[in-house]
Amino acid sequence: MSDWKAKRFWKETSVEACDAGYQVLLDGRPVKTPSKSAFAVPSRALADLISAEWQAQEEHVRPDTMPFTRMANSAIDKVTVQHGAVADMLAEYGGTDLICYRATDPAELIERQAVGWDPLIAWAESELGAKLEATAGVMFHAQPDDSLAVLRDQVHVMDPFILTAFHDLVALSGSLIIGFAALRGYDTPENLWEISRIDESWQIHLWGKDDESEQMSAIKRQSFLDAWKFYSVL
Repeated sequence: MSDWKAKRFWKETSVEACDAGYQVLLDGRPVKTPSKSAFAVPSRALADLISAEWQAQEEHVRPDTMPFTRMANSAIDKVTVQHGAVADMLAEYGGTDLICYRATDPAELIERQAVGWDPLIAWAESELGAKLEATAGVMFHAQPDDSLAVLRDQVHVMDPFILTAFHDLVALSGSLIIGFAALRGYDTPENLWEISRIDESWQIHLWGKDDESEQMSAIKRQSFLDAWKFYSVL
C-alpha cells in the first residue's frame, strides 16, 4: 500500500464564486480539503492558480507540484482553527531574529551581514515600530519587550490565509523581519531570500558548492517565492 498514488479522475477544472469566496471544481464538483472541509479561497487570482495546479496533474496526483493547493489547505484546516497558536509561534522569531545575530569574524562576513541586515533593522524601527538590537556572537540577547509586543500584535491581526503565507516566509528565512519585509514590499522576494542566506553564501564562498545542499537550498528558495506569490494574489 505504500506505493499507492491517487489517480487523476477528472477531465476539466474550473473556478466559480461561492459565499466564502471562490471554489475550484473538478468536473463540476467542488474540491474539498484533506479534512473534508469546504475549499474556498478569498480571491479569484488564487483560485485560478490552484485550478491550474489541478489541471496540470497527469496520470497520478503529485502534491509536491501543488504548493498553492497545499497552502490553501493549511489555511483552512490548520491555521483557521489554531490561529492564536500559529501567530504566537511566528512572533517568537522576533526574539531570536536571524538578522540580529552577527559573526565575530572574519571582517568580510561581518561587513556582508551589516550591509544586508542593518538596513532591515532600521526599517523595522521606522516601518514596524519595533527597535531591535544586533549582537555579536550566538549567545542569546534579549530584545526590548515593547518591540516584541508591537511585532506580536501585527502578526495576530493577519487573517488565516495571510498568516499561512507569512509562516513559510518566516520559517524558511529564519527571520520575522524578513517575513514582514516580504509582505510590505521592502525588496523583491528574490533579493530578500538572498539576504536571508548571507551566512550560507559565505560558507559556499569558502568551501565551494555541495550538490545536496544546493538542491535543498533550491527547494527552500522556491517555497519562499511560492509563499510570497500566494500572498500577492490574495
